Amino acid sequence: MRKVYLDHSATTPVRPEVLEAMLPYLKENFGNPSSIHSFGREAKKALEEARERVAGLIGARPEEITFTSGGTEADNLAIIGTAYANADKGRHIITSSIEHHAALDSAQFLLRHGFKVTFLPVTPEGLVRVEDVAAAITDETILISIMHVNNEVGTIQPIKEIGRLAREKGIIFHTDAVQSVGKIPVNVDDLGVDLLTASSHKIYGPKGVGCLYIRKGTRIQPQLHGGGQERKRRPGTENLPGIVGFGKAAELAGKELEEEAARLARLRDKLIDGVLERIPEVQLNGHRTLRVPHNANFSFRYVEGESILLSLDMHGIAASSGSACTSGSLDPSHVLLAMGIPHEVAHGSVRMTLGKDNTEEDIDYVLEVLPGIIERLRAMSPLYQRRASN
Repeated sequence: MRKVYLDHSATTPVRPEVLEAMLPYLKENFGNPSSIHSFGREAKKALEEARERVAGLIGARPEEITFTSGGTEADNLAIIGTAYANADKGRHIITSSIEHHAALDSAQFLLRHGFKVTFLPVTPEGLVRVEDVAAAITDETILISIMHVNNEVGTIQPIKEIGRLAREKGIIFHTDAVQSVGKIPVNVDDLGVDLLTASSHKIYGPKGVGCLYIRKGTRIQPQLHGGGQERKRRPGTENLPGIVGFGKAAELAGKELEEEAARLARLRDKLIDGVLERIPEVQLNGHRTLRVPHNANFSFRYVEGESILLSLDMHGIAASSGSACTSGSLDPSHVLLAMGIPHEVAHGSVRMTLGKDNTEEDIDYVLEVLPGIIERLRAMSPLYQRRASN
């Protein structure tokens, strides 16, 4: 049976070049970067080389990169750490209603601890309006946190315009760029951000490692305590093999970004056009053009997304219904609901996200299999039968 992996927004496979770069730091080069002997110095050198590579991918300075255990920790550090470090200036945070739960739950934590949070609405295409950000700003606002690319529908947010607004108002600006770094051009100065979250396993690096870009001069309070690593922003012995892998993945992503983005956009458009042409009563979720090259998210009326995913899996096709972090939930996507999509339609959503190993033949196979799956599931749906008889 043909195997087609279309869940690259959940995670990506580790590239062979990345694994090769990591192996020495799992074997002979096992030193602690904080040790002063030769083993430690060798480890420290590898750590700083990886920091330079990650910084280079986003146009930052190496000393502005703080390594974390992943995107979730980086979001927590950015939002909670910034709020507490700047609470003397105000206690109001602005974010959006479609953020990843790492950001939303951090904001909810702050709500429970005396901060005020504004959760901005979005357009039906999943876009945050810059004018809504401007209207929400008060004298108490200390942080704006808006994701660069939505992890479910792939919509690219107007981060540059929001960054300009934040800079004019003297407000710290954070963006969760987990779904954009390595996929589209990302430059911290061009975007005007003070804080940026990135993750290794979304760009063919290992799991369990990410980073937070912290612009020089940005006040932030550590959320962990116990050591002086990462300039005292994130204590604990660094995950050196993972960080080395992250650095190698970042280097490769930067070299291949333009060519790979164009290739994936062609495959994505073929997938989108094929699904919309071949299957009735289906809608594309998210903005048609302001979307990352690898993302396609659909809602199929009168069927449940879980049933579609199980049927696809039986044909060797891996997809998802939204964020991997909420895959155990039976509730419809908070992102789709925030976009105004009705519950019954949101329940029929499927996200397909492409990657470097996907081919045109993969898309042909999906377009061959999917229409029959939807037809079969609708034939068993009382809602569809009732609609057909009217």
